[in-house]
Amino acid sequence: MAEKLKITLVKSPIGAVPKQRATIEALGLKKMHKTVEMPDNGAVRGMIQNVRHLVKVEEI
Repeated sequence: MAEKLKITLVKSPIGAVPKQRATIEALGLKKMHKTVEMPDNGAVRGMIQNVRHLVKVEEI
């Protein structure tokens, strides 16, 4: 596994299920096309798995 993940919000969570919207917010993504760096661990990977259709993920 990589040390960090670069996560970018590429689709709006407006029409998403409230749980998915909360996950996006918990990842620190507030606006479209904003990027955050998170540690590569099981918790973050699980969050990404739930909203994989809304984000783009790169390993760094």
